[in-house]
Amino acid sequence: MKTRLKKWAEQYGLFLLVVLLLVSGWEWVVRQGMIPSFILPAPSAIWGALLENRQLLFEEHLPATLKEALIGFGLSVIGGLIMGVGMHFSRSLEKVLYPFLVISQTVPLIAISPIFIMWFGYSIWSKIAVTILTAFFPIVVSTYDGLKTGSLEYRELLLTMGANRWAIFNKIQLPMALPAIFSGLKLSVVYCVVGATIGEWLGASEGLGYFSRRMSGNLQADSVFASIFLLSMLGIVLFLLIGLLEKQVLKNRNRFN
Repeated sequence: MKTRLKKWAEQYGLFLLVVLLLVSGWEWVVRQGMIPSFILPAPSAIWGALLENRQLLFEEHLPATLKEALIGFGLSVIGGLIMGVGMHFSRSLEKVLYPFLVISQTVPLIAISPIFIMWFGYSIWSKIAVTILTAFFPIVVSTYDGLKTGSLEYRELLLTMGANRWAIFNKIQLPMALPAIFSGLKLSVVYCVVGATIGEWLGASEGLGYFSRRMSGNLQADSVFASIFLLSMLGIVLFLLIGLLEKQVLKNRNRFN
């Protein structure tokens, strides 16, 4: 246990020190009146707003945003993996779908979100649609590019042994693509939080994005920053969970190999 704590301190001690210095400097600058608190509230004020609104934030708005992000992420993973694998197996499918994927990322979310509200209303599905549009692309691209990196030597070896395309995919290409796929998943899960927040900003009755917009309209900067802090923590936690899953999957892959 002590060894693990020491290792953790060596890895992240400098980061924590920098964060502590930044927060302390931030607090001092605001308290000295160099920056008005309605523009940049002090960390202590943000923490106070978080505690004051903790019941509303943790029981209503945070669960709503988390639900939208997780549903959007789950659908993005299913659709993204299927499309990435399909493009890998079919050159014609790649030529048809890849341009549409690129086009989908050139449209600003702030412009297309009202269309989703017209289609789905102010239900949860309008926010999920924005989330999927945000998170879908990294999964498809990382899956497709990762599957193309399979070792040519191993592939030729299996071909000489009579392996079919599915066997090559299962034994070589998919295992070697896992690091790239998980990189896409880690990007995607963070984008899901961003997409859900944008959807809530444009039309919602709950969620951290909705709470932030409402507090912004009331000029309560400390509450706005409190919701931003929770959104940041939510993205970090989801990112770390995917990272832990990646370590476990890659460990099992190496064990079986």
